[in-house]
Amino acid sequence: MSENPRPRRRLPIRWLSLAELVGIAALVIAGLGWWDNHREREQQDRERIAAARSQSVQARREALRSTFLLVGNLGDDAERIRLSSAHPDQVIQTQTLVFPAAVRGDPVETTGNPRIDRRWLEDGLKKADRDRKPDAGGERRVPVGIVTSYVEAGEMKTDRSLYAVAYTLQSRLLRGSTVKLEGVSLLRRGVSGDLKAAVESAWRR
Repeated sequence: MSENPRPRRRLPIRWLSLAELVGIAALVIAGLGWWDNHREREQQDRERIAAARSQSVQARREALRSTFLLVGNLGDDAERIRLSSAHPDQVIQTQTLVFPAAVRGDPVETTGNPRIDRRWLEDGLKKADRDRKPDAGGERRVPVGIVTSYVEAGEMKTDRSLYAVAYTLQSRLLRGSTVKLEGVSLLRRGVSGDLKAAVESAWRR
């Protein structure tokens, strides 16, 4: 006969004391509090980052609004390009226009009538064109440095930038060629130092 198996011993059950239950509850509460504080800090960090980004975007927008940029409107007769600020709250007072020496030796100054006239450039451009290759055609560009004094929010400011005047040379029967202005575009903003040297460097390129 086989021996009867011994009955398994039951592990003793130990009930937690009240102090231990209170300690565990305190740990759970502390853990929940830490997690809640951690989530709150993360939320605050996200809000600070979002606010900083919003301020940065707003600052860039304000900077763009206050940036001075000339735009040109070509008249129907193509005799001149009327210049104005891209921002209507910037009022142009005076301008000094500097051209390459090969085109025009002396600068041109305007007061209250910002523009680029064809007659300022025509003789110099036609003379400079004689040194070009015979097959050089189509639209061409001549750099011009423009120093603009303007008023914005009651304050007088100055801009020194490099622009390109686009033009074409049109042949006329028995009367040589004539310059036709096409428009103006920005080459470089905020030119420091010798503006004339910057114009000559752009012309050589």
